[in-house]
Amino acid sequence: MTEVIFYTFAGNPLDVARRIAAKAHGQGKQVMIYAPDTATADAIDRMLWATPAPGFVPHCRDNDMLAGETPVLIGTNTDNLRSADVMINLHDDHPSGYACFERLVEIIGLDEAVVERGRERYRFYKTRGYALQTYDLRQPAHQEGR
Repeated sequence: MTEVIFYTFAGNPLDVARRIAAKAHGQGKQVMIYAPDTATADAIDRMLWATPAPGFVPHCRDNDMLAGETPVLIGTNTDNLRSADVMINLHDDHPSGYACFERLVEIIGLDEAVVERGRERYRFYKTRGYALQTYDLRQPAHQEGR
């Protein structure tokens, strides 16, 4: 069953997503980053390109011709995201197909509306019996992501 992990109080959710993607890639995991729109996909794409050279994360868009060979995909359409080890959800809603992944990562920012939508997703997963973990990013031990 998919493990669902919430990172809460993220000052910069995209940076948290970048760090989680880099760490998962470093562990040999395939990662899918689900973005709500093209602007968010562009922003996380730029952040991954800016990762320092020793920690470079090979990535591309879900509709790129190299998507089948690339360990980290960024997409706005869950139908294009193949199953992999980790899905990072940057959308306000739970992604369709999330159960195909070993781990689903939810990153919750600071805005009250974002927090409320995160709580709704938490309740959604909990009522379906998923194993849930929560990391408060205000705590120093959890600031690097998993």
